[in-house]
Amino acid sequence: MFENLSDRLERSFKILKGQGTITEINVAETLKEIRKALIEADVNYKVAKTFTDDVKKKALGQNVLTSLQPGQLMVKIVHDELAQLMGGSSVDINLKGSPAVILMSGLQGSGKTTFSGKLANLLKSKRGKNPLLVACDIYRPAAIEQLKVIGGQINVPVYAEEGNMNAVQIAQHAVKFAKQNNHDLVIIDTAGRLAIDEQMMNEIANIKAAIQPQEILFVVDSMTGQDAVNTAKEFNERLNFDGVILTKLDGDTRGGAALSIRSVVTKPIKFVGTGEKMDALDTFYPERMADRILGMGDIVSFVERAQEMYDEEESRRLSKKLAKNQFDFNDFLSQLQQIKKMGNLKDIASMIPGVGKALKDVELDDNVFKSTESIIYSMTPYERERPDSLNGSRRQRIARGSGTSIQEVNRLLKQFDDMRKMMKMVSQNKMPGRKK
Repeated sequence: MFENLSDRLERSFKILKGQGTITEINVAETLKEIRKALIEADVNYKVAKTFTDDVKKKALGQNVLTSLQPGQLMVKIVHDELAQLMGGSSVDINLKGSPAVILMSGLQGSGKTTFSGKLANLLKSKRGKNPLLVACDIYRPAAIEQLKVIGGQINVPVYAEEGNMNAVQIAQHAVKFAKQNNHDLVIIDTAGRLAIDEQMMNEIANIKAAIQPQEILFVVDSMTGQDAVNTAKEFNERLNFDGVILTKLDGDTRGGAALSIRSVVTKPIKFVGTGEKMDALDTFYPERMADRILGMGDIVSFVERAQEMYDEEESRRLSKKLAKNQFDFNDFLSQLQQIKKMGNLKDIASMIPGVGKALKDVELDDNVFKSTESIIYSMTPYERERPDSLNGSRRQRIARGSGTSIQEVNRLLKQFDDMRKMMKMVSQNKMPGRKK
């Protein structure tokens, strides 16, 4: 996401970096390129113009013209203004109430049902909530079944009334059911339409009036670009929602919705969906997003994801094996699984400063470890525990069994051997040039 915008912004900053003398003309050229980059990314024209006007005021006010490093100072100003444009700081979800009721809104296909499951999963695992999902989409074929499947995946119950075509009643009954069964969180998935219509708006407005939710979230597909902003505006006028959810930010999106929507509806973006899996949901941090747009990475989010996957007991076990030089392919496979749990590989790479840009044109999908896993799974338990036993005939058998070549098997064994040596040196504090 935002790759084209990042490239265009980087080129615009080079106008300043390549000049021996910085003038108001240079700055104006840079701002013109920045405005073009934003509009190409599908940012609302008025938002883009206001943004560059604000950057110009700040740039001239902070003496960019006489700065020793005008390019760097301009990047900082643009970064700060981007963060401000997207809200300035993160805004938490309101979970007050017994139970706390969250009402989903949005068009059909925006990802409301999937997001409802992701949110239930997040609040259950990280906030200790006991959620109840409610199926109030009574029109879309298989909508109730879809929510039940999602609920089954995350082990969260789903309240549904098959055959009842009164969504307001279902929502009221669900809240009553939640109180009786000790659910402290109710997430209501409502019906969407292919376009805004009066029937849909009346129905969701009536649900809001009947259950008085603590939080109304508007779910929008980032792929729809500027249309997403217009839709958000119309929904907000009717519902006065509390926050925006951007889904499909991992797709081929230009990112304009993320940059425009906060300014147009003056409501915070609270979460972003970054994949299909139930844990592919992130709290929205404007400053971190500004970092990533400007190619600075997002090391804080990277560390947070790594910590979420961190298993202290597994780490202690691994440390003992490393100290004894007993690291084997079972341990190697376990580490691969930990990395995969962190999410989409290209998304993870983009969080590390400099790495995302270096891998811009490299295809990095979640199948990148498949051949490695196939090779390891083709080993016997004895071979996994004793990597040194893998002689020529064993390697040929493993290559046949994994559908790979003998060269690929040899390459993996060489990489494994190098990694094991390095990990042993680290565990014994013997890295070259390192003082004890």
